[in-house]
Amino acid sequence: MSILEQFRMLIGGKPVDALSGKTFESQNPYTGESWARIPDGTAADVNAAVAAAKAAFDGEWSRMTGFARAACLRRLGDLVTANAERLARLEVNDNGKLHREMVGQLNSLSTWFHYYAGLATTIEGRQIPAPNPDYLVYTQRDPVGVVAAITPWNSPLLLMTWKLAPALAAGCTIVIKPSEHAPASTLGFAELIEQAGIPAGVVNVVTGLSREVGEHLASHPDIAKVAFTGSTATGRAVARAAADRLVPATLELGGKSPQVVFPDADLKAAANGLVAGVFAATGQTCMAGSRLICHADVHDELTRLVAERAAQIKLGDPNDPATEMGPVANAAQYEKVLGYLDQARAEGATVAYGGAAEDALGGYFVKPTVLTVKPTDTVFREEVFGPVLSAVTFTDEDEAIRLANDTPYGLAGAVWTKDVHRAHRVAGKIRAGSVWINAYRVVAPNVPFGGYKSSGLGRENGIDSLDPYLENKSVWVELTGGTRDPFILG
Repeated sequence: MSILEQFRMLIGGKPVDALSGKTFESQNPYTGESWARIPDGTAADVNAAVAAAKAAFDGEWSRMTGFARAACLRRLGDLVTANAERLARLEVNDNGKLHREMVGQLNSLSTWFHYYAGLATTIEGRQIPAPNPDYLVYTQRDPVGVVAAITPWNSPLLLMTWKLAPALAAGCTIVIKPSEHAPASTLGFAELIEQAGIPAGVVNVVTGLSREVGEHLASHPDIAKVAFTGSTATGRAVARAAADRLVPATLELGGKSPQVVFPDADLKAAANGLVAGVFAATGQTCMAGSRLICHADVHDELTRLVAERAAQIKLGDPNDPATEMGPVANAAQYEKVLGYLDQARAEGATVAYGGAAEDALGGYFVKPTVLTVKPTDTVFREEVFGPVLSAVTFTDEDEAIRLANDTPYGLAGAVWTKDVHRAHRVAGKIRAGSVWINAYRVVAPNVPFGGYKSSGLGRENGIDSLDPYLENKSVWVELTGGTRDPFILG
């Protein structure tokens, strides 16, 4: 029996076990074997982490200058780069993502910390013209306090960074609760906090097998803001917990994103973009471009091109540089994806490629799948979170836009056309937070990301993502030293 890697939580600047002493094992989705032992925290551990974060907020951290916080963020970014190989390996072991993808992602993650380091030095208020010459009026931006960050299993460190970097730049402290399905990389990341010069208690990480851990964190009375990435159903529960306490919540939730292909598009480029949008990361990404809305004149040719490329995708060991698609991340998600494929066949879908598990490899492998369906089919309307592309046809631009927007989601989308007028016209009418033209699946620290409708609330990344981590205080200064009528406003 192999020896399991041991991980500890971070609370108050110290690596700790769960107060109960209990642990749980994390399974590698490629081997199907346990590889790590994780602390099984409870509400008591959450309480300890929030108390540590609150003490740190009331102490040194919130009094630090933006320049000092920026220095910490830059050091942390550099440490992530220096430890990219180890952190990437932890994510591969936990969720089956490709090693080559995760190394690239971890090497680029420092740009988020460096970007927000720059913003940390620019947080400022403004002087407001006073309505009365006897007053000086100005504003200042204060950190909200302790932040709860709840992250998913598909890209734990990237999506954690989208919350952690702006929170630290603003002067907040934070308690991070990673998914029980992929907690190890976040615990590995936590080992870098002290090396970055960040004071004890500013960043805390709590893990636990029970959903109650995250629920308790989101509803804790000392939490001043919640930042969550995950399913829409869970996001609604998080939003309710935040609303009950009147604290802000940033929610990055599900998606069912359209890729609209017009007949003048470069079909080879579009096919490549479709592969990137739904088969990269085994389709386990909230922005997956899983709804192909294709002009009837080019549907057959485009689905043929995508199916041919899907047939060539090399499935296998995520650590093998030649592998292009790894397994689905866990057993529950594997069964969910196969359930959608069964339902698609029952509803009359035409399978151009895939449509089933890849039994020859064992484990949680699903073949990259290309389907032609009806707009009413379940697989076209619901988020599969797996390597499944569902195609429908249209005949004119208005129909394409209607199909693109006929969804409760609005996270992302794409337009494929060589007509520059049509490209901007259609992109402007798609109700989604990110729309790519002749591209797919590109993000950056300075570009806002988030969704319309049931895809979430608020935006991560970009300058405005700092705002939810800051309070705006108005200060009135009476200049004369005199008295006034106390029964008159102003």
